[in-house]
Amino acid sequence: MGSYGAAPNPEILPPGTGDEPRSPAARRPRRSWAAAATYLLVGINCAVFLAMTLHGVSPINPDPDTLFQHWGANHAGAVLDDGQWTRIVTAMFVHVGIVHLATNMWCLWNLGMLAEPLMGSFGLIAVYILTGAAGNLLSTAVNWVWPLHDAAGNVGYPVGAGASGAVFGIAGALIVLLKSTRLPVPPAELRRLRRSVIYFAVINLVIGASISFGSKLTGIHIDNMAHLGGFSCGLLFAVPMVPRIGSERRQFDFRFGLAVSMIVGVLVLFGFFLSNLSRTPG
Repeated sequence: MGSYGAAPNPEILPPGTGDEPRSPAARRPRRSWAAAATYLLVGINCAVFLAMTLHGVSPINPDPDTLFQHWGANHAGAVLDDGQWTRIVTAMFVHVGIVHLATNMWCLWNLGMLAEPLMGSFGLIAVYILTGAAGNLLSTAVNWVWPLHDAAGNVGYPVGAGASGAVFGIAGALIVLLKSTRLPVPPAELRRLRRSVIYFAVINLVIGASISFGSKLTGIHIDNMAHLGGFSCGLLFAVPMVPRIGSERRQFDFRFGLAVSMIVGVLVLFGFFLSNLSRTPG
């Protein structure tokens, strides 16, 4: 699930909530903690990649079967035939080589630094996990319905891994939240930020589709369905939300809880649908 392209400038952030200390010296530590979830998610992804490398996985061109067998990469057959549903989550922390990791972490860093002040640390983690899961579920469904076939006609499923479904989910949520009139940011600046996120999503979707179009895929590939699923889920997630900046705490907490409950319900229902689909003969 590779992701390529430019992401928004991480240094351009919306203003604080207004309850921050006026002293610049007091403001700096608070700003660093505001990105705790971004640091954590990037750190976990890098730690998993380091562990893989220390256990003999190639940092440049890892074997797809190794990622599938030992590191929790996604695979439609393992999920739906063998009930290994944890792969829907674990796959979003596994990467296919250093270039794949670097591009995804660059995008995650940029989008996370922009999104975390708007949805809080827990909110960013929730968006990452839920939208990444949505992307992997959609990928699983599409790969199950339209599996790959080798020269002999045998059915197979591609191995999927990477954080890009979740990255697209964060982008989708940002596109909605940056439209809010509650944000104490000049409208022209909000439009510029929102436009840059839209460009990021569109360019990466087009690049992924262009690379995959017409190719016979046999191993790990750019998983456009994971991108599309994560992005769509991110848009849906942010619909009932309000940005943390410019909103009352109780209102933000209620809307955030509503968003999480709605997405969890959708994912559970979709999971049941996939489970029944896998039991359907033919």
